[in-house]
Amino acid sequence: MDSSRVILIPGTPPLPYAYEQLPSSSADAKGIEERTAGGGLRWRACAAVLAASAVVALVVAAAVFGAGGAGRDAVAASVPATPATEFPRSRGKEHGVSEKTSGAYSANAFPWSNAMLQWQRTGFHFQPDKYYQNDPNGPVYYGGWYHFFYQYNPSGSVWEPQIVWGHAVSKDLIHWRHLPPALVPDQWYDIKGVLTGSITVLPDGKVILLYTGNTETFAQVTCLAEPADPSDPLLREWVKHPANPVVFPPPGIGMKDFRDPTTAWYDESDGTWRTIIGSKNDSDHSGIVFSYKTKDFISYELMPGYMYRGPKGTGEYECIDLYAVGGGRKASDMYNSTAEDVLYVLKESSDDDRHDWYSLGRFDAAANKWTPIDTELELGVGLRYDWGKYYASKSFYDPVKKRRVVWAYVGETDSERADITKGWANLQSIPRTVELDEKTRTNLIQWPVEELDTLRINTTDLSGITVGAGSVAFLPLHQTAQLDIEATFRPRWWSSDSLLP
Repeated sequence: MDSSRVILIPGTPPLPYAYEQLPSSSADAKGIEERTAGGGLRWRACAAVLAASAVVALVVAAAVFGAGGAGRDAVAASVPATPATEFPRSRGKEHGVSEKTSGAYSANAFPWSNAMLQWQRTGFHFQPDKYYQNDPNGPVYYGGWYHFFYQYNPSGSVWEPQIVWGHAVSKDLIHWRHLPPALVPDQWYDIKGVLTGSITVLPDGKVILLYTGNTETFAQVTCLAEPADPSDPLLREWVKHPANPVVFPPPGIGMKDFRDPTTAWYDESDGTWRTIIGSKNDSDHSGIVFSYKTKDFISYELMPGYMYRGPKGTGEYECIDLYAVGGGRKASDMYNSTAEDVLYVLKESSDDDRHDWYSLGRFDAAANKWTPIDTELELGVGLRYDWGKYYASKSFYDPVKKRRVVWAYVGETDSERADITKGWANLQSIPRTVELDEKTRTNLIQWPVEELDTLRINTTDLSGITVGAGSVAFLPLHQTAQLDIEATFRPRWWSSDSLLP
């Protein structure tokens, strides 16, 4: 579908406002742009407490990196708005994606313009300049660079069966240099999309990329690619292997239900490399995990049985991840995770409810069995990475800082019509470190990567302010486009003795 042409569909409910309405006239919108382009409106920050007197300790950090300025506003104003009388046709699973709808198909919907919607652009989260993105793919450290790949539509702001692997590199996981797409759909086995996969760096430095190819009929197969020039630290060109596809769905599995090979690891029990792929069992709609072994990444053997079968009703397991935690380390790769107190995180993205679930367990590679340590917290019914919009996560082991880092994409709740109007859809989460909570050994701990702190500048310490009941305290803050406030309130009556029984 040409994303610049959309079709009116009458008889549907109006678009509910997801945010405060902005001025509807172009003159008013232009006025706002002129004021923000000149450096932004002058801000005053006040704190009012209508309660008992308190001592307030405030630490204010103003972050200006990534803030929008005159250049962004000028670009926004130059992009024509989608005509208010035209709307995108509703799309469903026959297009390979669940319908994204917020009552968008009505002539009564608010006539958002591109200029009005530009304020939704983020300051620090990863976003390409324009168009649609979703799943993070194959994050890896190679050649002195952090590489980030992601599902990307290079010609529109909605999901369409022409997805490529977008590619960017960074030195600090915060500032990114965008590169041309790493993989595009140009073969019969991936002509409807180069879908999610992973990257493995072997001990000899060889780079292996496994991904899901979407065929003409949307059948899903596993494919292999390698760098055209391994000496290129930016990995700008890739070559698809002539033996593709290297793995087909096993008998009894739906052709559209077999996807997302995970990062491979070496198993000493039989001297082979292992990778796992998610699917579902149609008999009881349970999620399942298949395990494959290989010595050359071209010929694969399906291991007997399931590595894991989830509870009834969990549905398709996609974007599977498996990694080790504990064992005296904050993070481990699968090559050196043999300590007795190591636990293995098995994570899946549920195609049914669009959430990321994980479980902690034991892994017997020789028997090809992963078993949860708590049967009440099996995969898909217990623990989640995040309780907000957070999906299709992918982790990697950072050998430089010896940590595990995880990303996920954040699916915006705008309608497809709004996505087309603003010119992009979705963003990536802030990268997080993930490790085992050693105090409980029953859950994971996540935290934004330490590099995020470098974005905080112009710190102002306002400790020792007393705020009386019904009073207003003026905070002399720097003028900024991004503000981060940390506040601690201590009631005047509080003391350590007051907490004693």
